[in-house]
Amino acid sequence: MGAQDDFIADAMQYAPQLYSSALRMTRNRADAEDLVQETLLKGWRSFHTFQEGTNLRAWLFRIMTNTYINKYNAKQRRPQETELDEVEELFLYRRMGAVDPSQMNASAEDQLMTLFTDDEVKQALEELPEQFLLPVLLSDVEGFSYKEIAEMLETPMGTVMSRLHRGRKLMQKMLYNYAVERGIINETLLEAPTDK
Repeated sequence: MGAQDDFIADAMQYAPQLYSSALRMTRNRADAEDLVQETLLKGWRSFHTFQEGTNLRAWLFRIMTNTYINKYNAKQRRPQETELDEVEELFLYRRMGAVDPSQMNASAEDQLMTLFTDDEVKQALEELPEQFLLPVLLSDVEGFSYKEIAEMLETPMGTVMSRLHRGRKLMQKMLYNYAVERGIINETLLEAPTDK
């Protein structure tokens, strides 16, 4: 009973992070609450298998990710496939010439991200297809390593890296579209004909 009491004390500090990620995974508050509750319950029940001295946060995220995949993603036999061949490398950054120079100062990358609202970045993340959402969320939001993500998703590290790369490219394209819609980027500059 003492070990499970320790679990409650130690694990509850991660509840807000778990909920935040669960909400992005499920895109629904009630489902996110259920997912976190199920994660903590499974963690409490199997805490005797946790190796002391290892990363409790990563262990909980692995439980949550597997629970999500098994329960919430089981509705689909196969993840939705998305074709990204038309999304070129560094889609957003290659179009920086079309950004109003008065809106760019020091670091192009830092300045670029300040042009988007938190809601736009969250929306781009949440609109990612399932196979890209989890790697991007676990890496870029939660800060897990490729190895940890591969273990959580029970996927080869190369697959994680590929999905992370492609997910980031897709997010860049979505953010670029938001920038065009808001008038931050003048798309007519990109469409100027070339005489070559």
